[in-house]
Parts: sequence; structure tokens; C-alpha cells
Amino acid sequence: MESKVENVESHKTVDGRLIGRKSRSCILALRYQEHWNRVASRPVSEWQAHVTGPENVLAVDLLNPAPQAEARKHKLKTLVPAPRSFFMDVKCPGCFTITTVFSHAQTVVVCAGCSTVLCQPTGGKARLTEGCSFRRK
Repeated sequence: MESKVENVESHKTVDGRLIGRKSRSCILALRYQEHWNRVASRPVSEWQAHVTGPENVLAVDLLNPAPQAEARKHKLKTLVPAPRSFFMDVKCPGCFTITTVFSHAQTVVVCAGCSTVLCQPTGGKARLTEGCSFRRK
């Protein structure tokens, strides 16, 4: 019973009358407005210290990331999203013909001249056979 009395006492005006719900929200809005008027009247250096303090500075430069950090990220989460696959010219070690091969080829690529296997698929990038030289396009 005492808690109700304290609650009622806290919602009385100066002359002792009870305040309704709408009046309470108006009073809270006025208190909020008074608070921001006081903050705005302070000198700029006083309230700006809270906004531009050292705790608000990022430790990482988001505009110029380190190349090592970019290499570790997923291909779509880098600063400029781009695929990591490429086409390459592969030279056959036997007949020296050049064949264009996709870096992530999913089938066995065979030389057109001597039918030597140039690369074999793996789970990701294709693995070149020994002796094959390549150039990225």
C-alpha cells in the first residue's frame, strides 16, 4: 500500500493536484527539451569532446585496407568485389601448342595437338601437370 502512495505522491504537481497520463508525457517532453537546450547552450569544445573522443576512432582504415587483409577476405567482401578466377594460356611441354584454360576448370583439359593432359580439376583451382608453363591472361 505504501508503494502506491509513493507512486501517487511522485505524480503530484506543486499545488498538490494529481497529474494524468497525457500531462505526464508532456512534462517528460518538456524536461527532455530543457536538457537539450542546456546542452546546446554549452561551449562547442565542451560537448564536442564527447562526440570526437579517441574511443570513437576506428583502429582500421576502411578506405585503404592492407593488401594482406584484402587477400584473406571472401571475394565478395573485399573493398571492390571481384572474382578470383582467370583464364590462362597453357603451353604443352611436348608440342609447344598454346591452349586457353580456365583457372577453375572442372574437366580434364587435353592438348589438341598431342592429346597430353594439361590440367586436372580439383575442388577449386585446376592443377597443371608438371612441365606445363602458363601465362595469366
